[in-house]
Amino acid sequence: MTSAFSPRRILVTGGCGFIGSNFVRWVVREQPGVHMTVLDKLTYAGNPENIAGLPADRVELVVGDICDAALVNRLVERADAVVHFAAESHNDNSIADPEPFVRTNVNGTYALIEACRKYDVRYHHVSTDEVYGDLALDDPARFTEETPYRPSSPYSSTKAASDMLVRAWVRTYGLRATISNCSNNYGPYQHVEKFIPRQITNILCGMRPVLYGDGRNVRDWIHVDDHSSALWEVLTCGRIGETYLVGADGERSNIEVLRAILHVMGRPEDEFDRVRDRPGHDRRYAIDPTKIRRELGWWPVHTDFEAGLAETIPWYRDNEPWWRPAKEETEAKYATQA
Repeated sequence: MTSAFSPRRILVTGGCGFIGSNFVRWVVREQPGVHMTVLDKLTYAGNPENIAGLPADRVELVVGDICDAALVNRLVERADAVVHFAAESHNDNSIADPEPFVRTNVNGTYALIEACRKYDVRYHHVSTDEVYGDLALDDPARFTEETPYRPSSPYSSTKAASDMLVRAWVRTYGLRATISNCSNNYGPYQHVEKFIPRQITNILCGMRPVLYGDGRNVRDWIHVDDHSSALWEVLTCGRIGETYLVGADGERSNIEVLRAILHVMGRPEDEFDRVRDRPGHDRRYAIDPTKIRRELGWWPVHTDFEAGLAETIPWYRDNEPWWRPAKEETEAKYATQA
């Protein structure tokens, strides 16, 4: 598909995080000539190692806060486009302390869209399917772009608020913006607090994996590289003011995912412990990606989930120095929440 918009200078917020860094790496591989400035506060989830080794003439790291309006304005002024990943995103952390989520996800988004409005810079807002709340396990429906927002946690409510800010700025000020809401991502460089890498690293450490509640909660999984390619299509070909849902028809229950990990890693499929469910745990997410496929011609490549796991697990096995420093702290934090 011919790109309607061809950015050469992109500001990527949160580009040292999991999804953001994979997007940066994808653009370096797939889009020659594009320069990216990564703005990242380098909190616990932002690791400069995630973009280490990328060419210096393609990727520049600026350490800073998206709530710093003066810094944001300086960086936005020299960009053709902003792709906004930076967010506090872990549900358990948002329940324990919502304040950082309000600050980063709401106030940070405000600073960015104000700068993009001031300098008339194209803006893409990366969001989550969690803004829609959840679906019943026996409900045949899936989320669409028209599904009403029903966020369940402090995290998802702050992401919903940021989405609404973007929509208001499009209508009121003519901001050149799009929004995408994606399902659960997996792949390399994901922090060990998240479900799939936590189970993988538990097994690698000789610990038993853990499962919340009955394990029947369903998530819709997508490989992070497929998410990156979808974001590029929305940024370059998406209609201004529109929202696109990104998914790969990957619905699986948590217990199915855990058993798949155990199977691929050669462990008995019942070798895990159950722990008390977290408050307000959403039951099921499911994305209907019809719009992005129909309008932009985007389709996922990694459609075999088990094969995707079989590629992801060796990355964690081969990169223990990357995740080991965060593992002990993560497990200690979970122990206090048990």
